[in-house]
This record gives sequence, structure tokens and C-alpha cells, in this order.
Amino acid sequence: MPYLTKILLSAMIVLAISEITKRFGFWGSLLASLPILSVISMVWIYMDTKDIPRISAFSIQVFWFVIPSLGLFLTLPWFLARYTFPLSLTFACLIAVFMYIVLLGLFRLSHYNPFG
Repeated sequence: MPYLTKILLSAMIVLAISEITKRFGFWGSLLASLPILSVISMVWIYMDTKDIPRISAFSIQVFWFVIPSLGLFLTLPWFLARYTFPLSLTFACLIAVFMYIVLLGLFRLSHYNPFG
């Protein structure tokens, strides 16, 4: 599939979710919580390569990376109650990065490596 088509379709989905969120917060957050980006990526990988083992590995890797990303969502409301939006988002992102580093360190210690 041509790159421009992929870019436009992906951008339209993100735009639709942000517009829905402006009008209907609950439905927007529900849609944003769905793994839409991951599903779209798997579809693009399949259409481009038909590589099932690659999609399977991608799925497992995304699963493990979702866990540390939850740190952002859990801490952002706390930071927003105390700081400006840009500062709060920065702090929450730093916590997520820290959690990614911790997760990768745990994998290294356990000798389990879902990342190849």
C-alpha cells in the first residue's frame, strides 16, 4: 500500500478520535484506549510482508510496552492538579520512560527477552 495512503488513513483516525473526544469525552477516551495504532500497524505489516511471525512478535512486544506506559496515564492527573499542562506532560512522560528502563532492566535480569 502506498505510504501516502497509510499516512492519510492513520492521520484521519487520530483526527477522528480527537474530534470525538472534544464532543463526547467518554467515547473519545474509549476509542483512544483501543489499540487502534497497533492494529493498524499489524494490518500494514501483514499487507506489506504477510510475515505472521513478525506480527506475532510485534504483538507480544507491544503488550510488554503497554505496561510501563500506564505510568503516564496514572501520574498525569496528579501532575495536572499541581502544574501547567506542558510541565505535567513532561513529568508524566519521564515517569513512563523511567518505567520502560525498569522493565528492560527486569528482562535483562530475568534473561527473558521478548524483543529478540
